[in-house]
Amino acid sequence: MEKKKVSIDKSLCIGCGCCAGTYPDDITIGDDGLAEVINGVAEEEVASVCPVGAISVEE
Repeated sequence: MEKKKVSIDKSLCIGCGCCAGTYPDDITIGDDGLAEVINGVAEEEVASVCPVGAISVEE
């Protein structure tokens, strides 16, 4: 699958880890307990696993 530029709104992130658990090559949980993108890109579907909609995909 093609990876796209994604961003995480840390003001919405609850640190549940769904994204990092499903896409560990793309997303990690940082020292602040919130999700962060590892290389600035991730699989587009990563946004669908976030229960609070904190992940957005740039088209």
